[in-house]
Amino acid sequence: MQPKQVLFVCLGNICRSPAAEGVLQQLVDAQGLTGQVQVDSAGTSSYHIGEPADARMRASAAERGIELKSRSRMVAERDFERFDLIIAMDSANYQSLEQTAGGPTSKLKMMSDYLEGEDRDKYPSDVPDPYYGEDDGFSYVLDMLRAACPNLLKELS
Repeated sequence: MQPKQVLFVCLGNICRSPAAEGVLQQLVDAQGLTGQVQVDSAGTSSYHIGEPADARMRASAAERGIELKSRSRMVAERDFERFDLIIAMDSANYQSLEQTAGGPTSKLKMMSDYLEGEDRDKYPSDVPDPYYGEDDGFSYVLDMLRAACPNLLKELS
């Protein structure tokens, strides 16, 4: 059986998408699904290619036992062939991804699509970019991702 492949995408691939990759990877490992679900992340811009996740996001994730190991890369057209699901962190990146794909595709979703129940009211439809904000913004993003990723994993497994 081919593993399901998921790609998380934000602007620079140093805050939100590597955090989502780390959160989902932690769930995959904890549920014994390693090899059945593969997780990656990318950005729609080339601002930070080759860089690790932002130090503030790595620190906030580490407080939750989540290791962010990825290096920033830019999303490519071939990603739409390789990945089963591509998840945008916000509507601006969703639109960029749709352009990269050459139009609408069922592979493209928003991270907030995986929020359920009261989490739908608690969190915005766009995962906020914490890059220019205070440290608590990184924790907020991780909380939002931790609310959504279990629902995503249910869909995948």
